[in-house]
Amino acid sequence: MNPDFTPIRKAPVVPHGGLVGLSIGAALFTVALKFYAYHVTGSVGLLSDAVESSVNVVAAFSALFALWYAAQPADSSHQYGHEKIEFFSSGIEGGLILVAAVGIALSALHRLRDPILPQGIGVGVAVALVAAMINFAVARMLLRTAKIADSIVLEADGKHLMTDVWTSIGVVIGLLLAWATKIAILDPILALIVALNIVRIGWSLLRRSFDGLMDRALEENEIARIRSAIENSLCEGMTYHALRTRRAGSRRFADYHLLVPGELSVQSAHDCEMGIEAAIERAVSGIEVTSHIEPVEEPLAWNDSRLREETT
Repeated sequence: MNPDFTPIRKAPVVPHGGLVGLSIGAALFTVALKFYAYHVTGSVGLLSDAVESSVNVVAAFSALFALWYAAQPADSSHQYGHEKIEFFSSGIEGGLILVAAVGIALSALHRLRDPILPQGIGVGVAVALVAAMINFAVARMLLRTAKIADSIVLEADGKHLMTDVWTSIGVVIGLLLAWATKIAILDPILALIVALNIVRIGWSLLRRSFDGLMDRALEENEIARIRSAIENSLCEGMTYHALRTRRAGSRRFADYHLLVPGELSVQSAHDCEMGIEAAIERAVSGIEVTSHIEPVEEPLAWNDSRLREETT
């Protein structure tokens, strides 16, 4: 055990695990519906939709594991907690979305070369609409909770389900157009359009996951609030520099150097620093602040970080 770190032991609770479990149930049910509809109609659009729903099942299990692991308390090996796994999970989900898009595109391209007019259109449309309504309801719950809880895992799972909704809508349009016009090629063309939209969403998730894993700084508006909190709370003769920020899951981290008059007592410097920290926590919820106090008169104190940022 690291003597410098004593973890706070508490029973881990998986936040929103029931909601993710609901998304797993919805994905399993809609997969069964869509493969049945593909069996009846032979529509490449419905096959693509079913493939994407199959990916949803894997992604939802990944999200559930990530939420469980992120809920584990900090320990001597992971002193900042385990929330960063959320970025891994959302990256996996983004990658799976791209895999599904490639699968849809390949199936559509194959059908473009050999177009077949789907059969049993009524069954296909009915099943696709039922699946879309189920996924839409669950996706809205996931995205609403993700916004409240600031969870990238729930957001990724919700966006993945929403791509399934758009896929189903595109399939319905393709089936109806093919039925009305008797032009079989419309079915795979709509499938390709849906695949392009899915690529856009998957790439967005991958980019956010990469930023999180690479400790990208917080959003500009959050950094501005942090700077304002510091500058409005500085005591007389004090300044600061080297502000750095990052995010791990829903938690935020910030550290900076507080430059204080050299004759100030440790207690006085500490009291002022605690006031600044409280102001930052009020400005940005869920943030953990670390400061380093240095004498303002010491020249080396101004050049101790390659990432130093001048205050204005």
